[in-house]
Amino acid sequence: MIRLLLPLLLCLAAAFASAQQTAGDDAEALKQRALALNSDLLILEEELLYPANSQIALYLSMDVAEYFALDAVKVKINDTFVTSELYTPTQVDALIRGGIQKLYVGNVKSGEHEISAFFTGIGPKGQAYKRAAAITIEKSTAPVVLELKIVDSTAKLQPVFEIKQWEL
Repeated sequence: MIRLLLPLLLCLAAAFASAQQTAGDDAEALKQRALALNSDLLILEEELLYPANSQIALYLSMDVAEYFALDAVKVKINDTFVTSELYTPTQVDALIRGGIQKLYVGNVKSGEHEISAFFTGIGPKGQAYKRAAAITIEKSTAPVVLELKIVDSTAKLQPVFEIKQWEL
C-alpha cells in the first residue's frame, strides 16, 4: 500500500510545484502588462493635459557649481508663480553630476510670454546669493522647451544664470 501511495504523492507534489510555477509566470506576465499599461496611460494623460500647441516645459541644469550652492528656484510666467523647488544636497549633487530636472510642464496661449526664474543659494564667498534670469518668448503652435542653466564663469569668478530655448 505504501508503495502505491509514495508514487502518487510524488506525482501530486510535482503537479503542485508545476502549478505554482505556472501561477508565478502568469503573475509576472500580468505585472509586466500592468506596467506597460500604466506607462501608456501616463503618456496619454500628458498629451491630453498638455497638448503640443499650448505646451511649455521648463528644465533645470547645473554645470560645476564651484561658485554657487543652490538652495531654491522659483519660476514665474507672466507675473504668476508657476513652480518653486527647494533642494537637498543630494539633489544638488545629482544636478552637478549632469542631471536635468523637469521643473514645470504647463499650458500657455499663443503669443508673447515673459518667463522669469529666481535662484537662491550660497554665493562665492559663503554669503546669501539671489539672482534672477528672464526671457521673453513668442509662443506659436509648437511646444516650447526652456532650460534654466546655472553655469560657473571662471572669467567672472561667479555663477551665471541663463534661460535657453531648445530648438525642437
